[in-house]
Amino acid sequence: MRRQIMQCAIVLAVAGSILMPPAVADETREPIRVVIAAMYELGEASGDAPGELQFWVERLPLERTMPFPLGESDLYLNDEGVMAVLLGGGIPNATATIMALGADPRFDLSKAYWLIAGVAGGDPADMSLGSAAWARHVVDGDLAYEIDAREIPDDWPYGFFPLGSNRPAERPEDISNGWTLATISFSLNTQLVDWAFSITRDLVLGDAPGITEYRKLFDGYPLAQKAPFVTVGDTLSSSTYWHGRILNQWANDWMRLYAGENANFMTSNMEDSGTMTALHRLARTGIVDIDRVLVLRTASNLTMPPPGKTAVWSKTLPYPDRGRPALESAFLVGNTVVQALLADWPRYENQLPEAKTNKNAE
Repeated sequence: MRRQIMQCAIVLAVAGSILMPPAVADETREPIRVVIAAMYELGEASGDAPGELQFWVERLPLERTMPFPLGESDLYLNDEGVMAVLLGGGIPNATATIMALGADPRFDLSKAYWLIAGVAGGDPADMSLGSAAWARHVVDGDLAYEIDAREIPDDWPYGFFPLGSNRPAERPEDISNGWTLATISFSLNTQLVDWAFSITRDLVLGDAPGITEYRKLFDGYPLAQKAPFVTVGDTLSSSTYWHGRILNQWANDWMRLYAGENANFMTSNMEDSGTMTALHRLARTGIVDIDRVLVLRTASNLTMPPPGKTAVWSKTLPYPDRGRPALESAFLVGNTVVQALLADWPRYENQLPEAKTNKNAE
């Protein structure tokens, strides 16, 4: 009963804080330096099979829990100002959880860096299982027209096409002739992304027997056959878990249409456009700093089958090594950035990190 009363009090306080401008924030709010956003967990947050949250809770560690009734689970924190939040799977859950956290009167998030870190599908043209990609662009793949592939014209490559258009677009100009929405494409702060990549690009990521064997199947895809590595590549967000060669082509085309010719689809996720939508809303009133957001996705599976295999065979195959290499990579790469921010916090509290050199991704 006491816990229920506490949760009700938090809900009422959050509801009231939505109407309170950031300038009213007082010293009772706990300042947060880094927010780690994980999307799913298996069972408990510690002591059992890991999801995206567990390594952060156990290894940082995050010893404190705080009730978060408007979220998917408790919040996890430590005394260094690091918080982990579980968003829940899919764009709606991610959007709702981030908005609830931003409106929570217990925290000052105005100087916080945000690390969205989770597993994803990886494009075998660009990465291998267990590899990690820092995104410069997040693009939504749900806000579209769709015609079942069995009913599309013979000259269409796939059944998805932009809102306001009459057929699959070929150039970015083709999506500006009709109507669209402002929540499809999000660009992250390039300076921050380049810095994160510069301090993690040479990390040695763990390999494993299952992913070693699986990558041998990808003849003609040299990057898919490499041991896990860190790179820079963009992410497509869709609550629909899609798979296959044709949809992989669509994902590559869609990314360039909305984020520009220099964008490169590398990972598929199910939440990030919702997360970015909420963060942009919160940034309007200074609750968060949108320039302090990083998106890191690691490949637990690939977005299309290897040569000679069908999409159904590929999709129904268990993840090699149960996806553990991708979870390990997300923590290793992400925590390298978290620790760098904490180690130089007197500077990074008010000044964004900057890479000493600007090296291109592999």
